[in-house]
Amino acid sequence: MPQPSAQVTAAEISRIAGVTRATVSNWRRRHDDFPAPSGGTDSSPLYDLLDVRTWLGARGYAATADPAEELRTALRLHQAAGGPAGVLLPLVLAVAQCSPEERAALADVSDPSLIVRAEGAAADVADLVPGAEAVRFAGEDIDVLRALLRCVQDDSTGEAALAVLAERELEDSAIGGTYRTPDPLADLMARLVPGPCGRVLDPACGSGSLLAAAARLGAGALYGQDVVTVQAQRSAVSLMLAAPEADIEVRVGDSLRADAFTDLTVDAVLSNPPYGDRDWGHDELAYDSRWAYGVPPRAESELAWMQHALAHLVPGGHAVMLLPPATASRASGRRVRMDLVRSGAVRAVIALPPGAAAPLHVGLQIWVLQRPEPAGPERKTILFIDTAETAGNRASAGSASGTRGARSAVDWPSLTVAAMGQWSAFTENPDVFADEPGTARAVPVVDLLDDLVDLTPARHVRASRTDIAPADLARETEEVRRRLVAGAASLGEAARYTDWGAAGPTPREWRTATAADLARGGALTLLRTAPETREGAGDASSATMPVLTGQDIARGTAPSGEPGSLRADMAPLVATGDVLVRAVAGGNGAMARVADERDAGALLGPQVHLFRPDPARLDAWFLAGFLGSAENIAAASTGSTVVHVSPGRLRVPLLPLEEQRRYGEAFRRVHTLRAEAARATELADETARLLAGGLTGGGLIPSPPPAEGDRTSGVGSA
Repeated sequence: MPQPSAQVTAAEISRIAGVTRATVSNWRRRHDDFPAPSGGTDSSPLYDLLDVRTWLGARGYAATADPAEELRTALRLHQAAGGPAGVLLPLVLAVAQCSPEERAALADVSDPSLIVRAEGAAADVADLVPGAEAVRFAGEDIDVLRALLRCVQDDSTGEAALAVLAERELEDSAIGGTYRTPDPLADLMARLVPGPCGRVLDPACGSGSLLAAAARLGAGALYGQDVVTVQAQRSAVSLMLAAPEADIEVRVGDSLRADAFTDLTVDAVLSNPPYGDRDWGHDELAYDSRWAYGVPPRAESELAWMQHALAHLVPGGHAVMLLPPATASRASGRRVRMDLVRSGAVRAVIALPPGAAAPLHVGLQIWVLQRPEPAGPERKTILFIDTAETAGNRASAGSASGTRGARSAVDWPSLTVAAMGQWSAFTENPDVFADEPGTARAVPVVDLLDDLVDLTPARHVRASRTDIAPADLARETEEVRRRLVAGAASLGEAARYTDWGAAGPTPREWRTATAADLARGGALTLLRTAPETREGAGDASSATMPVLTGQDIARGTAPSGEPGSLRADMAPLVATGDVLVRAVAGGNGAMARVADERDAGALLGPQVHLFRPDPARLDAWFLAGFLGSAENIAAASTGSTVVHVSPGRLRVPLLPLEEQRRYGEAFRRVHTLRAEAARATELADETARLLAGGLTGGGLIPSPPPAEGDRTSGVGSA
């Protein structure tokens, strides 16, 4: 009996073949032998994956697919035939631990030998992967084994293969609500733990990004637990590859109901626990010894996770947790919050802008907790920080609702600097901490113990009308207004560009080549920052060098990243004329730009691809315009929650240099228009905010009406 085949959409076909969606539409219209739909609807047809691969293979397109997309395709067939993806996770660990030479040799062995060697390699490490099944491979697994091997060869960290395997396993089991904590947020949370910490626990570890962030800061023992088996397995494998020197222990299970580390105390807990879970075990855990601050109400699972974290800390240890904003104010949790505040267990609450982490429409909060020490110092104040109101995120937050379905990217460098600066000053000496109206305030504990015990940062940091002198407010508002007028004039000048026209009755078509092909031909050089290594962390040679980030490209700003542990020998230096493309798609703003004088000499950030064209063969702005086009980015991207751009798959038309320059000039003008529009929008938002706040706060007053004789007659006048 034939095995069922998976089905794919037209968009997935474009990613498999490494072409645009429009090309797939053309194939359907022009080729009678293109596979007929095997399911779906007239508007969203589905195609048999085996038929599609056969058709593409006959035309030489299958080989252009990205290795991660090839693995995703092979897994569809593998699972359609009844094979689970989870059994492949130990193999990722085994292959990624091999040297490049060993992986290359493994790719050359025959099919029977590959099956035997893959089974043996996976079995050798299966004990390190929690909940791993017995590893057995057969002849029908050969396609998925080779696809996995190619994927790990392409990305030696193994993260791409892990992401694809976890994605397929979660989709197959219909498990929802599993989101990876973004790396910039994970790094910020790890940095909020004061001082060095050797032992770190994450009781809801997911994919392990928080524990990986702790490892990057030197944590030597990492403990994790997750109720979703594939998430715990992915976390274990990822951590063993990212932090091979650390002691790693990851377990499968529900941390609240079946704590796998009952006797463990650690220096720090980092966690992004599940939110809004009413089935967390309220009744069966009613008399649990962890509830030192009161039994959490049924609707307050977040307060259960807080107390679970505190119970695992050594006295004086810190927990940093990502929680929904309702945790700070819900009436049902008032009594537990009161005891947490009164005991000194709450040290800080930091509000994040929407888009910082899933769910993206909610402004989440970071809670910093500390287990009280017997006879320790009295904690008289709690720090509140509202990063959504920092200068770096005001525009993002304000424009988040401007386009339906779109949301501005978070300015992580500015957010991190703002949060860490306030937190460091507070931890150094809480008694002399200087408040920053509208951004940060240290509130006395006694002022919080009211009928609400509302710990929402915006409630406490809001600037008072008396914080700014009216004359100063008027001067600031007028200065921003003048800049807005100048910006509007610049935008109008940029919008005057009309040197374009219709191509004719049908769109123009051209032959294209991938960036990988152009690089092989010497027309350009593709550069990327090398993966960070723990041995190289902290090299002072790059301590004062700025880093160009993906956010700088999106926002049109100068290099703003901090080098941190990025070393000059790991990251290329940006030069004038380089084409810079964001490595992660999504959000508003440009995807690509050409480096100018302000970018020159900066270190290339880890989330940016650098294309260095030969000016005798490629015009830089022509290259940037086509590389950054929405359709090109979509066709060269993989992933669902985090969409990664594969630089080698981006396609460029093959045009004479003189024609490239005409296109390049047009793209340069488009870039200027976008930059001026973004600048004018930001200035308009800032002007409106200052005016509205000044008028409602009493710092500004409307001008008096004109004298009677100066008035212009209105409607209805005689």
